[in-house]
Amino acid sequence: MNDKTLPPFVIRNFNEIEMETFVRPPLYESRGGSLTNGTAATKLGASIDILPPGKRACPFHLHHAQEEMFIVLNGSGTLRIGDELRAIKEGDVICIPPGKNWPHQIINTSDQLLRYLSISTLESPEICEYPDADKFLARARVDGRDTFRRVDFNGEGVDYWEGEA
Repeated sequence: MNDKTLPPFVIRNFNEIEMETFVRPPLYESRGGSLTNGTAATKLGASIDILPPGKRACPFHLHHAQEEMFIVLNGSGTLRIGDELRAIKEGDVICIPPGKNWPHQIINTSDQLLRYLSISTLESPEICEYPDADKFLARARVDGRDTFRRVDFNGEGVDYWEGEA
């Protein structure tokens, strides 16, 4: 196989990707970058995430369709999973299936940076729930772009027939 038959961007080096910083005080702060955006991958997402001490990258959540895997590259912290807190450290591989039994969040509870690889299936459509805030995200994607996205609080909503003739 010669180079001309390979799709673009098959190989990425996580030490050389473009990184972005996200800050939402007081709990959320991370630095990260995608390893799969713009690659030949269509069913897997992957990123590098770096959390400063005391921070987390995202709210406590669960997925209804998507599976996730986290690989701790450097540092240590805590995995909040369901009603439990579990210590995590360099070399740990964390597998999270979809479903109500698997709400999760990674928290850097150490005094050093926590660096991990995040891998996920790119299931669409996806419903993600946030139990602490009692809200949800409904999302559909085509070719890496959102075609539908809605964040709302759980509740009664509207009647199925509301707004219909």
